[in-house]
Amino acid sequence: MGLDKYENEDLIKYGFPEDIWFHVDKMSSAHVYVRLNKGQSMDDMSEGLLEDCAQLVKANSIQGNKVNNIDVVYTPWYNLKKTPSMDVGQVGFHNPKLVRAH
Repeated sequence: MGLDKYENEDLIKYGFPEDIWFHVDKMSSAHVYVRLNKGQSMDDMSEGLLEDCAQLVKANSIQGNKVNNIDVVYTPWYNLKKTPSMDVGQVGFHNPKLVRAH
């Protein structure tokens, strides 16, 4: 988990293909990663694991922890897109269809 935008930036750079990235949608928050076993996909994640990750990013969002109904998005690490014009810790997606909400 990245505790600030600089740690988030490092996690963006040094992820693994098996990592799944979680973030509060449309608000600043920690970046939380879950490393799956090789051969597993997001579909293999239990509802309990998804809920734990969602609660972790919500608890580590200054804005998100004050709101009752927020979406948490998640996607494989390899789907994260970083361009030179983006701020520290900011990401986009190569394929928006690979992004899910919880």
